[in-house]
Amino acid sequence: MTGPDASAALCATGLAFRYRRRGRWALRDCEFTVPGGRITALVGRNGAGKSTLLHLAGGLLRPTYGQVRVLGAVPGTSRARARVALLTQDKPLYPRSTVADTLLMGEKLNSTWDRTAAERIVREGGIPLHARVGELSPGRRTRVALALALGKRPELLLLDEPLADLDPVARGEIMARLMTEVIERGMSIMLSSHVLPELEETCDWALVLRDGRVELSEDVEELRASHAVLTGPAGQADTLAAAHTVVQSRTGGRQLTALIRQRGPLRGDWHVRRPGLQDILLGHLQAGEPGHPAPAERTETAA
Repeated sequence: MTGPDASAALCATGLAFRYRRRGRWALRDCEFTVPGGRITALVGRNGAGKSTLLHLAGGLLRPTYGQVRVLGAVPGTSRARARVALLTQDKPLYPRSTVADTLLMGEKLNSTWDRTAAERIVREGGIPLHARVGELSPGRRTRVALALALGKRPELLLLDEPLADLDPVARGEIMARLMTEVIERGMSIMLSSHVLPELEETCDWALVLRDGRVELSEDVEELRASHAVLTGPAGQADTLAAAHTVVQSRTGGRQLTALIRQRGPLRGDWHVRRPGLQDILLGHLQAGEPGHPAPAERTETAA
């Protein structure tokens, strides 16, 4: 087994995790490397293993088999805890504490702390520092939790469905803040979300889980460049499948529509369109399932 890549934000080798009480495998045979300095979209259906992976990376769980490394370190160790921040879905906060006391706790618990950045995130949401956390709306509590995570100045930020409680304007503000952190500080972010249109505009790496296994772990631009949506005569289906990877297809009458991953030049009578990231992700998640048409297309190109 080769050593961990210290330049990678997150990497896994033979990673597997089984919940003993449930008796099922949440992750199996996961192998991937996510480069540093990226905003990674962690995508999968409910139960695909997204939260489990983030909890493993954050040191809250330990692998059943294999290994996972964050910034070259073992999750949960002092070396990793100082450099990694995890925001889980339940956003654990003390409800009786004031916002000011919550941020002060973050300052005392972290050797690196940016009070200005943490308070700015809170104030941008119009949240009084004297307010008690338990009296805040879910969206405002999310802001406080994000302020704690970003105030730590982590090198890797793990976010498990963090923006679901925020309105569209607030989500846009937070995503802009996260992108700024990546550009200015080189921070790495892994973001689990079901809101695929938001991922389209912000993420430059995609990690797709399907039934506990890694379906994709790739650069977003390379995914866009390598995929195409084709429309043409259904009689060309076998020829298409022999030359390229057909992710998803449907036939209507004599016409075939297919999302493919190109493995070379396209040959035949096809109308070609390039899909967006959302369409590619949906296509891979729905691949092989009955009743799901090929994804919608976006920017048109010449065949």
